Amino acid sequence: MVRNPWNFTAAPFEATLTPVAFCCGQPQDEVLARLEWLFEERQRFALVIGAAGVGKSHLATMAVRRLGALGAEAVLVSLRGVPPGEWLELLLERLPLDHASRVEPTTAWQKLENRLRENRLLERPTVVVVDDLDQAPADAVAGLSRLIGSAEPRFAWTLVVGTATGATVGNLPDSLRNQAAMRIPLEPWSEADVGRFLTEAITRAGGDPTIFSPAAVATLTRFAEGLPRLVSRLAHLALAAAAGDGLAGVDASTVERVWRELAPADPVAVAAASPTFHQGSASGISRPRVRAVRRLFQDG
Repeated sequence: MVRNPWNFTAAPFEATLTPVAFCCGQPQDEVLARLEWLFEERQRFALVIGAAGVGKSHLATMAVRRLGALGAEAVLVSLRGVPPGEWLELLLERLPLDHASRVEPTTAWQKLENRLRENRLLERPTVVVVDDLDQAPADAVAGLSRLIGSAEPRFAWTLVVGTATGATVGNLPDSLRNQAAMRIPLEPWSEADVGRFLTEAITRAGGDPTIFSPAAVATLTRFAEGLPRLVSRLAHLALAAAAGDGLAGVDASTVERVWRELAPADPVAVAAASPTFHQGSASGISRPRVRAVRRLFQDG
C-alpha cells in the first residue's frame, strides 16, 4: 500500500466519478451555469467540448444531479465503445420505466417516445446527457439527431447534452453540430482551482491541506496543464514520492521528479511534455532521481 505518514483516513486522490470527489472549479461552475440556463430556456441541444482529461465525464455526472434537482428526469449514458444497434436499449435502461412499459410489445423507439410523452404531460422535462458523443456509433448519432430536431410536441421538453473532445468533435455531422444551441468550452483548471482541489481532497481524507507547498501547487498546475485527471494522478504520486523520501510535505522538486519519470508513459501528458511547453522554465535541471519513485509502495 502507499506509505501514509500523514494518517489519511482515505485515499485523497481517488480516480472516481463520485459526487464527493467532484471539485467545482471556475470552469466547471461556468459550464453548469450555462446548462442550467439552457434547461430553463427549454433548449434542445448543447455540446460541452474540452480536451482529453479535462473532466468532461465527471462534469456529466454532476450535470445530471444538478438538472435533476431542478425537476428534470435526467439520465446519463456513455456511448464510447457501444456497438451499433445497442444505444437505444442502453438509454432505456437508464430511464425509470415501470415493468409494464419495459415488457410492452413495442419497438425501443416507441418506448422512448411514450416516456417522453408521459414526462411532457406531467410537465416534467427530460434531460439526456450523452458522454463521448463524438465516439457514438452512426445509428446513435442519427437517433439523437431525430430526437433533437423533431418538431413533435412530445420532444419539446427534452434537452440533450453531449460531451466531446475538441480533436474529435468533427466526427459529428454538421447537421447535428449546427443544431447546438450552445457549444460550451470546458477549460482546464487555473492554479487557484488546482489549489482548491488539493485542499478539498486532502481535508476530506483527514489530512493537513498545507502538505502541498504553494510552489508545489504552481508546479503541478504547470506540468499537468490544469487537466484534472492528470492533476489528480500527479498529486497522488507526488504524495507517495514525498512519503518514500521521508519528507514532511510535497515540494516543487518532488512534483517535477515524479512528472519526469511518468510523463513519457502518459498519453494525456504528451502535450505538456512538448518542447514548447517548457520554454521559459529554469535551465540546467538535473536528471530526475528515481529513488523515491522506486519506494512509492510497500507491503502491509
